[in-house]
Amino acid sequence: MSELALPLLYTLFAWWFSTGVILYLDGLPPRTFPLTLQATTVVLVAALYALVHTRNDTSVAGAYCAFTCALLVWAWQEVAFLLGVVTGPRRSACPPGASGWRRTGFAVQAVLYHELALIVLAIAVVACVGNGENRVGLWTFMALWVMRQSAKLNIFLGVRNLGENFLPPHLQYMKSYFRRAPMNVLFPFSVTASTGAAVLVWWQLATVTAPPFETAGLALVGTMLALGALEHWLLVLPLPTELLWRWGLRSHAKADAKVPAASAPPLGG
Repeated sequence: MSELALPLLYTLFAWWFSTGVILYLDGLPPRTFPLTLQATTVVLVAALYALVHTRNDTSVAGAYCAFTCALLVWAWQEVAFLLGVVTGPRRSACPPGASGWRRTGFAVQAVLYHELALIVLAIAVVACVGNGENRVGLWTFMALWVMRQSAKLNIFLGVRNLGENFLPPHLQYMKSYFRRAPMNVLFPFSVTASTGAAVLVWWQLATVTAPPFETAGLALVGTMLALGALEHWLLVLPLPTELLWRWGLRSHAKADAKVPAASAPPLGG
């Protein structure tokens, strides 16, 4: 039982703690942003190097290391986006009345660089893992990518909980590209697919005896998939999800009175 409980608890803690740290960092004063970006870039390089180093490591420790490295690679793009460094060429609110393809075009412009960065990071992870036997890092990154893209589309199309409280003051203009609605036509397919993927992984873990490395890897990725499904459900359930990261949002409360809501990101290129 411990071979499943430990990766489950580890993933839960890593998801909760890393999210809180990122939220705290992006709510700090703008003067701290260059140092934050430099530090996370060093971590990114180290994580990519570790993925190369562990790509043939089929021990349980190798599975945890690859999983953690993928999370750190993912964390870099989260930090870069929320600091306002890697967003898009459009750094202003969606024009009032924009709809259809026009609204879609504006939204794409607002996050274009971020989407391109995700593609570059995905290519980097694939290159680092190569033909190695340890593909836990690759599975983890791809699971995060697919789940996040699905969540973004649902927020764009319309859900009950938009998560706007998680945006730092300098990205408040992003809220104009969100749509609040009880549900949208994509949501049932998204939540069914994400929930189904998590169930399939855990069903295999429960019914098939696998080597320790494979068990650990599947449990880590399966828990991440389950969290992705949970995040989808939280988009439509009337629950105050920000309570989970109240400690990380404290820096936002201090910054709200200092940074104009629609101001341009301080490190815009």
